[in-house]
Amino acid sequence: MILEGKIAIVTGASQGIGAAIAKELKSNGAIIEDISFPAYDVSNPESCEKFVNQVMEKHGKIDILVNNAGITRDKLLLKMSKEDFDAVLDVNLGGVFNMTKFVTPHMMKEREGKIINITSIIGLIGGAGQGNYSASKAAIIGFTKSMARELGSRNITVNAIAPGYIQTAMTDVLPEDIKEEYAKRIPLRRMGQPSDVAKAVGFLASPNADYITAQVLVVDGGLI
Repeated sequence: MILEGKIAIVTGASQGIGAAIAKELKSNGAIIEDISFPAYDVSNPESCEKFVNQVMEKHGKIDILVNNAGITRDKLLLKMSKEDFDAVLDVNLGGVFNMTKFVTPHMMKEREGKIINITSIIGLIGGAGQGNYSASKAAIIGFTKSMARELGSRNITVNAIAPGYIQTAMTDVLPEDIKEEYAKRIPLRRMGQPSDVAKAVGFLASPNADYITAQVLVVDGGLI
């Protein structure tokens, strides 16, 4: 119970990787607040501020923030609309900005905190038909490193995790031959599980990672 008594916000915790992260943190003693209900929208600053204020009123502190919420609108560049591009940036990057902005004053007051941003290997290597998603995830890496520099003096660590091909509802719709081809390219010869990402989050959220900040931990079975 290494996180006993810690208050953690996990965005997009209703399914997939987010649900696994919430489960992992809870199993280590953390109390989870999940911003994935219809009443809240991470791309909306007022919605994020309202949620953070409610958590503070309920618990009096926020120890851990995991920015996981994200969407995709994959299309080749010539078919991608400005709306498709903006929607992905607003949620994936805007959500990280909004939640970090409203949570950090409370962490700064306590002079401690852990922020973990879920990016993607697509933010490192790119992906055809994923210009918007790749741009958002690459930007999260830059934001992570900048915030680590800004907040380090207040004992707040900021790190990112870049999952590879993880078996979720999003990847389950892929044809079996495509999934098998992906697996062949991975040195560990299998797609990852949400729990693989969750365990990495659990480590970075724990005291075991107190001297680790501004890092991008790739969880991809060795793919890239």
